[in-house]
Amino acid sequence: MGVKILGTAEIDMDRAEDRELFDEALENCEIPRPKGGTVFTAEEAIKVANELKYPVLVRPSYVLGGQGMAIAYDDNEVREFITEINKIAQEHPILVDKYMLGKEVEVDAIFDGEDILIPGIMEHLERAGIHSGDSISVYPTQHINIENQKTIIEYTKKIAKELNVIGVLNIQFIINRGNVYIIEVNPRSSRTVPYISKVTNLPVIDIATRVILGEKLRDMPYGTGIYKRSDYVAVKMPIFSFEKIKNADTSLGPEMKSTGEVLGVAKDFSEAILKAFIASGVNIPYKGNVLITVRDKDKIEMLPIARNLDNLGFKIYATSRNSKLLK
Repeated sequence: MGVKILGTAEIDMDRAEDRELFDEALENCEIPRPKGGTVFTAEEAIKVANELKYPVLVRPSYVLGGQGMAIAYDDNEVREFITEINKIAQEHPILVDKYMLGKEVEVDAIFDGEDILIPGIMEHLERAGIHSGDSISVYPTQHINIENQKTIIEYTKKIAKELNVIGVLNIQFIINRGNVYIIEVNPRSSRTVPYISKVTNLPVIDIATRVILGEKLRDMPYGTGIYKRSDYVAVKMPIFSFEKIKNADTSLGPEMKSTGEVLGVAKDFSEAILKAFIASGVNIPYKGNVLITVRDKDKIEMLPIARNLDNLGFKIYATSRNSKLLK
């Protein structure tokens, strides 16, 4: 309609969302990402999934809130997910990516075409594959080593420059076996911006808006590069409404299900996360019984959790195969 879009240009927004153009941008920056392919039919998806080897992440392009995304473990699941996605006519291809098990990390940043300002690096407590809106997010990061943090900052600068971002952007990374990969880049604000602004006392949206209108970061009093760390630890905790929605699938995955969030702030991580749990309405039990039942492929990951619960004095019940493994 001839309306001028301020900030990041439409063509560059498209490069962040279009699979082939985004892969090209990452290649130009020499930034790795999980392998994947673009498909339109279930047969094409199954072929790509078998080449990548299961599990794979199946998702439509141009969606918010992870709508239609799912992790598939076999051909039947791929076929089922593609059928579900195609109930709504698809103008754009469907993406099939190798699903990597690892630690997910999120960054919000402001880029003015030359300099970058990164308010901080946030770490998700859930493993990769849970939508960022449903994850417990911690700032500053508690478990990411300095080398990986430096890589994250370097990749953020590179991709912001490559995509000609003017204003705010959000990037999601995954750390798998010590290597950093980019999952996606959103050249826009994200739900973590109010949270990171509050904790760092940095007016992210005000700064980004001034940048969009032509000001430079170096002319503002906030500096460039990574912003000084807060004296506090902040934990963003999602809120769910499962008890109000009958027959809801309460398991978490790539599609967002939370309906709100709370913030726990304290001088250390333990107190911050306890405050967040209390604020979200979860009463933390200090004694009692725990039932453990997980699928075979997750059993090994369950062991240290069960050991911790046992050390805390909880009595453990388990279904037959889980019980055998725990014994």
